Amino acid sequence: MTQPTGTIFVVVAPSGAGKTSLVAALLDAEPGVELSVSYTTRAPRSGEVAGKNYHFIDRPKFEEMIGLGDFVEYAEVYGNYYGTSARWLEERLAKGRDILLEIDWQGAAQVRRIFPEAVSIFIMPPSIEELERRLRGRATDSEDVIRRRLAEARSEIDKVAQYDYIVVNDNFERARADLISVVRAQRLKGDAQRARHAEKLARMGTCA
Repeated sequence: MTQPTGTIFVVVAPSGAGKTSLVAALLDAEPGVELSVSYTTRAPRSGEVAGKNYHFIDRPKFEEMIGLGDFVEYAEVYGNYYGTSARWLEERLAKGRDILLEIDWQGAAQVRRIFPEAVSIFIMPPSIEELERRLRGRATDSEDVIRRRLAEARSEIDKVAQYDYIVVNDNFERARADLISVVRAQRLKGDAQRARHAEKLARMGTCA
């Protein structure tokens, strides 16, 4: 892997915890952070746009890309593959871009092994009961799927100690502010700021 100059932010959450809405709010507030568009074998949902929400490909093509080593991480979730392009990620990081990966816990573990400096953030629901209420309120899943998602959520929450930051989504505006604060604090760290403002520092006569 090329030595990155940008920062990777990995955001993980159980289904129904509000990750998608929080990530959208973060990207609106921090246009300097770029969302990685994953590849998937699942069919597009209503309103989803190819190349914006996901790169939609069939299973044979995805498995061919696995064989070629095209993914920095990938996982099979509920019968469909999801993966992040290694080439795209390397190119964006080399240009100093900060990248956000909205992925599951399996992908997050793979990314942290390759990029231990990646910043991992877990979006946690206030309770399993509230998570169940949200899942049922969506009215899109069968009873079996809801039970499976709740079991998976418990398993994911058991791994919460593996993450650098935990944002509890019990109030959307507060969770939004917390997520933005994490990203801004990381971007203001000394090494990142020195790399980002190297020319300014040079004009000021410093060799920092």
